[in-house]
Amino acid sequence: MKSKSAEKVKLKSFDDLFGAEEAPAGETVSFVSLSQLHTFKDHPFRVQDDEKMQETVDSVKRYGVLIPGIVRPHPENGYEVIAGHRRWRACELAGLEEMPVLIRNLNDDEATIIMVDTVRP
Repeated sequence: MKSKSAEKVKLKSFDDLFGAEEAPAGETVSFVSLSQLHTFKDHPFRVQDDEKMQETVDSVKRYGVLIPGIVRPHPENGYEVIAGHRRWRACELAGLEEMPVLIRNLNDDEATIIMVDTVRP
């Protein structure tokens, strides 16, 4: 006798399962050379090359960067990383040449709020 309970299971999309957020309207993901990225001038947190970083590197090698970083234009050249410092370092360690990012024009206050809101405990 065949069970019908499997018919009741509704599969969700990848985004529903993993909580991927859509970029705000009109925003697109850009791929930026790692050499064009600069640390956010007021970034108080330090990225460590520890076991957790190695896990991130392994993930980046296997799946790529799943969530783009957030950057803003750097006053001199390139881009300042607001969110995604660990992803940036993982890309370096994984031997990638570029990273997916969302480029936003942010003032210092907006950038600081985003930076603090995206830090994992």
